[in-house]
Amino acid sequence: MKRPATLALIAALAAPTAMARIEEPAFDTVKSSGDFEVRRYAPRIVAQAEIEGDLWGASNDGFRVIAGYIFGNNVSVTGAGAEKIAMTAPVTTEPVAEKIAMTAPVTMEPSGDGTGGRYRMHFVMPAQYTMATLPRPKDERVKLLELPPQRMAVVKFSGFSGEGKVREKTDELLAWVKTEGLEAAGPVQLARYDPPWTLPFLRRNEVMVPLR
Repeated sequence: MKRPATLALIAALAAPTAMARIEEPAFDTVKSSGDFEVRRYAPRIVAQAEIEGDLWGASNDGFRVIAGYIFGNNVSVTGAGAEKIAMTAPVTTEPVAEKIAMTAPVTMEPSGDGTGGRYRMHFVMPAQYTMATLPRPKDERVKLLELPPQRMAVVKFSGFSGEGKVREKTDELLAWVKTEGLEAAGPVQLARYDPPWTLPFLRRNEVMVPLR
């Protein structure tokens, strides 16, 4: 019989293979330099919720709210009851603009004492859906939104994605954007691709920022 620790290790090592089968939003890579990229994303529909708290707490609460929607807390437009929606990656979190310190135009640092703020989390909906065919959320905190084509600057990293690491990667990304002569056009977003049991060195994380 395998020990629990061994089973956990097997599950963690298998996580990237499992995640590889999960749908991700379509994009073209416009520029690449090491861990940095400029991408052009196709139009997409997201389910999003705004949650109060620090980055970690808001991410957990936001995940539960939107996961509830895709796992059946909804009403099918066909009138056939609830509908389960396939999970996609990444799960994306961004600060809501009015809660962000104004010392810099783009930052993940909440205003006040730095221990709380308001964050927006979203899941990209599978490409098979349109706004007309997606089931309607029962939870009023879940909003469906159609995003236009978008250029994003991205820095990729592995490991944990706590607030300190996100601030570090945000600074690196914004410095690279400036060096490349680009201009940020909104708040940064933290994108996480893997389930929480994935070993840190195997995790796929990104800090992203929209570009003009």
